[in-house]
Amino acid sequence: SSHFWTKRFLFYLSSSAFPSRVDLFSMASVVAAPEWYVPVGSLKIHPALVKVVEETVCPGTGFSPDYFWSCLDQLTHELRPEVESCLKRRDELQAQINAFYERSRAAGADTSAPEMRPQCRSFLKEIGYLEEDRGPVSVATQFVDPEIAEIPAPQLVVPSDNARYVLNAVNARWGSLFDALYGFDVVPSTAVQIGAVGGAGFDLEASGKPAPPPPSGGYNPVRGEAVIEFANGLLDEIAPLAAGKWSEVKRLWPKFVGSTQQLELLLQDDTTTSLKTPSLFVGSVGSLGPPNSQGLAAPTQKVVANRPCLPDKGRIFLKHNGLHLVLEVDREDSIGKNSLSGIKDITVEAALTAILDMEDSVSAVDAEDKARVYSNICGVMRGTLQAPFVKDGKSLTRRASSDIWMRDTKGDARSLPGRVVALVRNVGHHMFTDMVLTSDGRTVPEGFVDCLVTVGAALQDLRGTGRFVNSRMGSVYIVKPKMHGPREVALTCSIFGRAEEFFGLRRNTIKMGIMDEERRTSANLRECIRAAAERVFFINTGFLDRTGDEIHTCMLAGPVVQKADMKKQKWIKAYEDANVDIGLFSGFQGKGQIGKGMWAKPDSMKAMLEAKIAEPMAGASTAWVPSPSAAALHSIHYHRVDVTTRQMQLAMRPPAKVESLLEPPLLQELPDKQAIEHELRENAQSILGYVVRWVDLGVGCSKVPDLSNVGLMEDRATLRISSQLLANWLHHGLVSEEEIRSVFEEMAKVVDQQNARDKAYRPMSTSPETNIAFQAALKLVLDGKQAPNGYTEFTLHEARRKAKTAFLSRL
Repeated sequence: SSHFWTKRFLFYLSSSAFPSRVDLFSMASVVAAPEWYVPVGSLKIHPALVKVVEETVCPGTGFSPDYFWSCLDQLTHELRPEVESCLKRRDELQAQINAFYERSRAAGADTSAPEMRPQCRSFLKEIGYLEEDRGPVSVATQFVDPEIAEIPAPQLVVPSDNARYVLNAVNARWGSLFDALYGFDVVPSTAVQIGAVGGAGFDLEASGKPAPPPPSGGYNPVRGEAVIEFANGLLDEIAPLAAGKWSEVKRLWPKFVGSTQQLELLLQDDTTTSLKTPSLFVGSVGSLGPPNSQGLAAPTQKVVANRPCLPDKGRIFLKHNGLHLVLEVDREDSIGKNSLSGIKDITVEAALTAILDMEDSVSAVDAEDKARVYSNICGVMRGTLQAPFVKDGKSLTRRASSDIWMRDTKGDARSLPGRVVALVRNVGHHMFTDMVLTSDGRTVPEGFVDCLVTVGAALQDLRGTGRFVNSRMGSVYIVKPKMHGPREVALTCSIFGRAEEFFGLRRNTIKMGIMDEERRTSANLRECIRAAAERVFFINTGFLDRTGDEIHTCMLAGPVVQKADMKKQKWIKAYEDANVDIGLFSGFQGKGQIGKGMWAKPDSMKAMLEAKIAEPMAGASTAWVPSPSAAALHSIHYHRVDVTTRQMQLAMRPPAKVESLLEPPLLQELPDKQAIEHELRENAQSILGYVVRWVDLGVGCSKVPDLSNVGLMEDRATLRISSQLLANWLHHGLVSEEEIRSVFEEMAKVVDQQNARDKAYRPMSTSPETNIAFQAALKLVLDGKQAPNGYTEFTLHEARRKAKTAFLSRL
């Protein structure tokens, strides 16, 4: 059984034969395979992985499991040496950079001074860190779905180990605007009152009138009124009427004018009007007839009768900036009944794409964890994934949504995709796994397994035998993280090319998303794109990981600025601008996505609505959001900003300079003792709050309350920043090891209190010296300077495995 193999595997993990974390995860090592590993050809494979490949990955593909494993064996034999060489090159470059800073400081140079920058850049060129710019490059990627190439929209990132979350993300293409507004802080809790000023209730306080308390439970009609007012204002903004306002509309219906339908609307004063831009109306469904049997005359004529025989119920489809909005009309619904127009909701087309993440947002440390991830990926690609759950005492099952049907303006039936286009983020080149061992007992690059499983999962989609279609253009989209420079991008191309040959796919079927999240990739981004010019569909500024790598690269240059000041540094603006500039100059428009990073405060949707419009204004055709509701709200920004036009404007500016990109975020003057103590406490609490849930509960992406109890989305990228910052300050003497240990013990009590209501939570503060999660968190800082590229994976994986072993030993 699964439990039997878990116990045997974890017993193996605790044995003395098990390799160290650095040997196991950062480079291929020799491991003695347990006798219960399954021999397949020259490989020895964990039974859980054998099972998922035999029962889930291979069925319906036309390829046998034995063929799958032979492909992995061949791929490992051919390309593992190049992976190891690339990782060795990373370490060599970092050692040379460290030595440069040590020599400079020993010679009395101020490495934080601007005068040092030309010397630093010359050195980076000399050692090959900065590669030769070979001039313009043109993206030549073909067969990219329009959701990626042509339509700017939000993008969800979801941990792929949780089937319910995955399905929520897959179905997040369409979302309720009313629910997103009502369920968060976009409209105030008490909403509008009669006679109050300020539109949707934002100026209640300024009106001088006390707001009554909200209802004790259930639906708040006053708050609901604010939602309707917000929605009407949004429609006035993006789909204005030829005359009147949406708040004055009391009926709407499609009307044939010749052979084409147009949208007619009846206002409060019994005059009719239409959309200022009639082409925004693209279709309808349902019973939405005119107010009388004779139809309507000219738009300014009065209507005699304005009440139909049956209440209106149907859907009106609008399309603006490539995204649909569906006006849900239902006068029998409790909300539609109280809405003048009968609109009970607006369903917005929100996240067109979602990244199913195998990497930073998951805690997958062994074969059984990865088997669950792989099963979910296969289920999405084939349309078979289900997630049972209980709501209000009823057993329900969540599934992927079906396509949406409508009649277009000519009366023809048309369908709209009901789901996102799924992209899959594999792990980086630095991860090795012992769930598969070669004939000589060596671990294999985990990304090789991820790639073959991802492509195998997509084969039914490519052949049209799945329940749903993911890519209508016949492509497989893999996002590859943590690549350092063009050589590693070329390595990924080689992996993808071999996978295509193994499975008989058209060349460049597997598309590559380049995460621009490592400093060497940012500094050589044009050459990275050149290496994947026929595959690349996506470049994204992962500013969190990028900050972590920035700190690690300049670890010995001097103490870095506080975390809150990072976004004010010169390098980060150059980094964000350069990604857009290089993407536009390389022809990404119409070929792929230029992306921006995650909104980290999942409960602060009002702030997101105010701030995240900056990303499409900066030229991004997509940006990450943490939830389907956030996607629905962020979609508003893509109606307010014509991204294609904005990109054309930005293409006229001078491109960002690499000199600014390489400006390290060093302190110009040391903070006072109070500021240092605050930074230490804040980062220690953040590290502990995330690590304890990762290690003890296997939760890879958490909403972790900060010291002010504001929930922040944390994953390994944010952990990398906090741990590297404290490691940097430790090295430069701003804090001592004794202070770090003391503050970590203090913050452990805070984190324990913040998690006190979670029955599965195990406190750290009672015995921190033996608590696995606490010691892992401390190790991330104390050993942070030596961690390869500042990555946290190795320490986390080691600790999670220990925690699993300890848990089973208590059974």
